[in-house]
Amino acid sequence: MQPDNQTEKRVIALGFFDGVHLGHGALLRRVAEMAERLDAVPAAVTFDTHPENLILKSPAVPLLSSPTDRADLMRRCYGIKEVIVAHFDERMMHMPWRDFVTDYLVAEHGAVHLVAGHDFHFGYKGEGNPDRLRELCGALGVGCDIIPKVEKDHITVSSTYIRTLIAQGEMELADQFLGHPHTLTDTVAHGKKLGSTLGFPTVNLRFQPGVLVPAHGVYATKVWFENGDSRPAVTNIGVRPTVDDGDKVTVEGYILDFQGDLYGQTIRMEFYKRLRGERKFGSLEELRAEVMHNARQTREYFSGARA
Repeated sequence: MQPDNQTEKRVIALGFFDGVHLGHGALLRRVAEMAERLDAVPAAVTFDTHPENLILKSPAVPLLSSPTDRADLMRRCYGIKEVIVAHFDERMMHMPWRDFVTDYLVAEHGAVHLVAGHDFHFGYKGEGNPDRLRELCGALGVGCDIIPKVEKDHITVSSTYIRTLIAQGEMELADQFLGHPHTLTDTVAHGKKLGSTLGFPTVNLRFQPGVLVPAHGVYATKVWFENGDSRPAVTNIGVRPTVDDGDKVTVEGYILDFQGDLYGQTIRMEFYKRLRGERKFGSLEELRAEVMHNARQTREYFSGARA
């Protein structure tokens, strides 16, 4: 979302912010603090495409979060008011690093203070780095903070490490490094209505192309509706081997204690714990019994572990 008033003062965090993890949070908290001090708008610049994917000409980096989820997490968790999604194309890739700061951030977006991570590189061939950014900001009279790496349990918090955890189904540990539940926001689509025939209607969501799909299996999740209410849910990620022969990955959530039609609504699903791997059952009755067991596990999880 591009800001409307380009002359307004902004404190801007720089980065890709995939997953909006604890390391990113250190930047975003600093932005909020400086924005209040300078009476400026707390903002962040991110990109719609991971730079490595354009440079390498292939989707080499699976993303933890879609641009929509990234922007929502920055606003909801850290109070960022404006998320500027820059289109990373050939023009942006070849933009000299000085021009990115002087023309794009300062002149176009009114930056009065910039915040970047210790390993942030930008501009053509990544020639812009924290030292050059700090030096140029000094010459321009723009404030600059470089945030050191953030560690948790002696492990550097990084999107790469969190991707590994989620790909393995280690959702509880991933959430600790993210600083919030792993999130999927999507508009509810029509499925095969199998859940209704088994006595537990489900919602069907999709991960956007290029977004990492967690390890297949059943998860204790929480679903947030457009009206701000939430309910626990049992969610299966996978190919539903008991009922389907194909290999299409689905995200199917059975929302507990809920009646209503959610088709066409946008909901946010938060992932908390992997309850089991995906497996094929001998009958629909066996599948239904296992889902009911997973529902009891989910209720216990949220009654004991989470508010």
